[in-house]
Amino acid sequence: MYLNVNGNRTHIEVLGERPGVPTIIAHHGAPGLGSMAEPRASFGRLADSYRVVVFDARGSGASDDNGPFTHEQWVADVEAIREWIGAEKIIMAGGSYGGFIAMEYAIAHPDRVSALVLRDTSADNANEEAARRNALESARVELDMAKFLRIMDGTVWDDADMKECWTEILPLYDHNYDPSLTAVRADATPYHYRTHNFAFSVNQLDYDLKPQLPSVTAPTLITVGRHDWVTPLACSETIAELIPNSTLAIFENSGHSPQIEEAELWDATVRDFLKNVLNT
Repeated sequence: MYLNVNGNRTHIEVLGERPGVPTIIAHHGAPGLGSMAEPRASFGRLADSYRVVVFDARGSGASDDNGPFTHEQWVADVEAIREWIGAEKIIMAGGSYGGFIAMEYAIAHPDRVSALVLRDTSADNANEEAARRNALESARVELDMAKFLRIMDGTVWDDADMKECWTEILPLYDHNYDPSLTAVRADATPYHYRTHNFAFSVNQLDYDLKPQLPSVTAPTLITVGRHDWVTPLACSETIAELIPNSTLAIFENSGHSPQIEEAELWDATVRDFLKNVLNT
């Protein structure tokens, strides 16, 4: 379905719609590249016990491209969705860049968050230097440095160029690499190059939540793949050190996506965490 969220036509889906169960709002990563397909495939598996709301953030997927593409706007959009769904409190979830927004929502609206679930994310932009180093050291792909820098710096030329640049780095994401999936994933990705460029050339420049994370009051689960190249383990360790009531779960056989590479273990970890902190 489509919903007008703060003046932007937004593609949204509610899974497990029934009264009396806690609500999860899950934010996808990769603005301009990501879509609700990511959290639908992972958090959607929890719809047997929770009401799960997934959506294409403004400037991504099938949603419209009305800016601004700022963290403040994306946080305001989450709050508008919470009001629309009628949940007094939510479980806020986010992976990768979506984790940035999930943390910022928990900081801005502490009274609305009963639990926070993060996946392979970072509290600041320090991951960028590590990601560049990891990419250059990888034997998996010989990078076209011009394309690599355009996607990392947020300077891709158009949607077609963005697809080429995205294809360049896709082999880096999985712990167990299947080359046959690269073209399939690139073809399945919805491209919004202006959103991506703003996120990585503007938002990322001064992104740093470390001073505010100690104020997060919600119980927090931080999940991360041991072999994540783009938001390495050290980033999740920093978050765990700063959020007072947090739990860090490391997935030993995963890259950036333990919710896919170790799906059963990831599901069990999230379910156990939520059951313990919410008494559900």
